[in-house]
Amino acid sequence: MKTLDWIIVAAYLIYIVYDGLRLTKKSNEVEGYFLANRSLPWWAVGLSVMATQLSAITLVGATGQAYVDGMRFVQFYFGLPLAMIILCITVVPFFYRAKVFTAYEYLERRFDAKTRALASFLFLIQRGMSCGVIISAPSVILSIVLGWNETTTVLVMGLTTVLYTMFGGVQAVTWTDVKQMIVIFVGMGVCLFVIISKFPIGASLTDTLHLAGAAGKLKTVDFSFSLTETYTFWSGVIAALFLFLSYFGCDQSQVQRFLTSRSVDEGRTSLLMSAFVKIPMQFGILFIGVMVFVFYIFVQPPMIFKQDAVTQVQNSPHKAEFDALQKKFDVAWDQRMQAAHSFERVHDTKQNGFVEMNQEITNIRKQATETIKKATNATAFSDTNYVFPTFVTTYMPAGVIGLIIAAIFAAAMSSISAELSALSTATVIDFYRRHINTTATDAQYLRVAKISTGLWGIFACVVALYASRLGSLIEVVNKFGSYFYGSLLGVFVLAIGTKRATGTGAFVGLFAGIASVAVVANYTNISFLWYNLVGCVAVFVVGMIVSLFTRKERA
Repeated sequence: MKTLDWIIVAAYLIYIVYDGLRLTKKSNEVEGYFLANRSLPWWAVGLSVMATQLSAITLVGATGQAYVDGMRFVQFYFGLPLAMIILCITVVPFFYRAKVFTAYEYLERRFDAKTRALASFLFLIQRGMSCGVIISAPSVILSIVLGWNETTTVLVMGLTTVLYTMFGGVQAVTWTDVKQMIVIFVGMGVCLFVIISKFPIGASLTDTLHLAGAAGKLKTVDFSFSLTETYTFWSGVIAALFLFLSYFGCDQSQVQRFLTSRSVDEGRTSLLMSAFVKIPMQFGILFIGVMVFVFYIFVQPPMIFKQDAVTQVQNSPHKAEFDALQKKFDVAWDQRMQAAHSFERVHDTKQNGFVEMNQEITNIRKQATETIKKATNATAFSDTNYVFPTFVTTYMPAGVIGLIIAAIFAAAMSSISAELSALSTATVIDFYRRHINTTATDAQYLRVAKISTGLWGIFACVVALYASRLGSLIEVVNKFGSYFYGSLLGVFVLAIGTKRATGTGAFVGLFAGIASVAVVANYTNISFLWYNLVGCVAVFVVGMIVSLFTRKERA
């Protein structure tokens, strides 16, 4: 990075922290710290809802995912608008009028304390792990830009955000989210413009889209039905619907967002704003990944983007095997480039071998991945998360690099701070205030909130140290959530959807849901998106059966 880039990044970080704290009011009160006194406008809450979900994982992981797998990932969001409409009709007015701090607080009113504690505990575990994955994404960027190891970058990113979140509360989180979304939109727009401007002379956007289409990168809808396939129309409309219902309706990090709204209607509007802006925005981010793929048709990319892994294999007994693959890769890329130039003239991939050479490059990368796994004794390896950062730091001009790095920082900080705020809220409200000290002052509760923020930040940093080794971060974070989300949704369906469910039924059903997902995950090849449906159905069915035998506790 050049001096100009450092100035842009530093100016952004200083301003965003200052501005967030400047706009914080009454953070010395419990309701002010956790819910902003329910006083925020719908547009700020809407942008905060989007920012909480739009982490650096989206910018880093989704672009890398599109480079490897094309636009198919956008199907994941097809169920989002329907989920938001359902939640606006049901959950938003329900929670808002209940005057709760956390979603799980209601479960005690409807069922009992043990069901509330279990649901909140499951949220804390899965969200703590997911927060670690969110911290891992910008750490990938910093490790490339600064040459630091990932441990150092994880600690810098995680602990810096912990300090910022501890003092500002949810108001600081929300108002910084607003600015961060602006930075993200501007950064991605500039990035796409620069990528297209770097295409070789004579390669029009139409030509490059034909190339991307020939390589299968523009396929956005797959109507085939398969429980083992992650990204299809049906998994997006059905399985992901249950994920979004749970995430936006039962996850404290999102419930806390719309509970800060000034009214029920403004809470609804904030969710609908996210519903109908998210898909076009995600499409644009994936399209950037596809354009990076097209750029690397004409400019040779690394065979493996994770350079420290390449260094490890070069210093191992597998060096000769890796070098042989590199030579094959060089030849295949050159042949694909020649075929691409021919394709620009005749638009016929069958005649010039472009598709075959592209598949050959994919196969060579898979072989190189297996070689790295052998050299490093790793059970899994993926360089997906390094594709976009490598491109940005190698080919973007001075100033643009700083802007994009600031956008990635913005995405990371908005999500990390929101997650830590939600974790702290659930810890204090559902456990400390409920079971440990029910009569403490606001000052005491806020002191515990700040301590819990720090502890959860440390936990997330530990998770982050391992997260980047698990594959595409955009998939990892959704896998973490899918182990729990369906079951949490199921217990709220029991609570809100039927009067016959009992506390014991909900409690046992919640265990049954988690167990059913564990069985499906370990003994079948069903895609993780369907875990949400499995967990929800298991909780509801088992919960209702148990409730039949424990009906007296409702009397």
